[in-house]
Amino acid sequence: MALESICGASRWPFMRRFDHVQTEWQLEQLRDGTSNFENPHALMAPPFENPALNLSKIVDHCGIQMDFAHGTTTLGFKYQGGVVLCADSRATSGQYIGSQTMKKIVELNDYMLGTLAGGAADCVYWDRVLARDCRLHELRFKRRMSVDAAARMIVNISAEYKGMGLVMGMMLAGYDDEGPKLIYVDSEGVRCHGNVFSVGSGSPYALGVLDTGHRFIMTDQEAYDLARRAIYHATSKDAYSGGIVRLYHINAEGWRNISNTDCSELHDVYCKDDNSCDSAGTSGGCPNELPCSSGSQRPKVLPENEVLAQVAAVTQEGN
Repeated sequence: MALESICGASRWPFMRRFDHVQTEWQLEQLRDGTSNFENPHALMAPPFENPALNLSKIVDHCGIQMDFAHGTTTLGFKYQGGVVLCADSRATSGQYIGSQTMKKIVELNDYMLGTLAGGAADCVYWDRVLARDCRLHELRFKRRMSVDAAARMIVNISAEYKGMGLVMGMMLAGYDDEGPKLIYVDSEGVRCHGNVFSVGSGSPYALGVLDTGHRFIMTDQEAYDLARRAIYHATSKDAYSGGIVRLYHINAEGWRNISNTDCSELHDVYCKDDNSCDSAGTSGGCPNELPCSSGSQRPKVLPENEVLAQVAAVTQEGN
């Protein structure tokens, strides 16, 4: 055996042992399966041609459920003080809660943040790739990557893997030379600028609060309270949202983590406010009216003379 090694006979194809051949085959498969370590923009595609067209057929034929249920609540809005991002921290797998501490707001650089909604693995992976590219861009060109460039990069990746099972919907928020930016991108290749966004299964409830309370002229504390209130009401009505409410603020000085508050603590605060409104509603309305409180909306009780006056006015118009 020593002579074979010295002469190089062990490297001849017909002299290789079976376990050596198996080891080489396993290493080759490992290199193919982890090729994205060398090029993170090129994930391993399904092992058949035209996967965007044939993947759905194979999934239906094999009875594999790829349209899994996923839920979250993330929101972002712009106001005079910059951009506010807020999100819950519950990660679910169907009807099961996998984690209550998922970090759904990712720091891409000192002036840009990204949110996660959809498949956790897809969002986390591509956010990490984007964070790496932001750092490389800063080292090469001596300036930060703009929010528009980061959004275009994610859209190009989404378009390349469209139809292959990528599930991703995220917001990119930051501050660059053009001021505060808030952009929504998803796995269908959509890229949209806006002032108010909410993504996830709890977004209808959060948008109800934002539509009522959002305005451009707000103080920082009013913006923080609005974001926390919107996420709280979404978590109280959406079973797939919950955990910790994380709040971030982005302005010309960069991003700051304002608070990380458990939903139970917010419940004690906002539920108390709602109960005070309910008790005051019987006497003509809540003195400290809050947008979209979870309490039932009570009709305003009019005095009897005002009711008679309105009835008389309607009768005269009918005549």
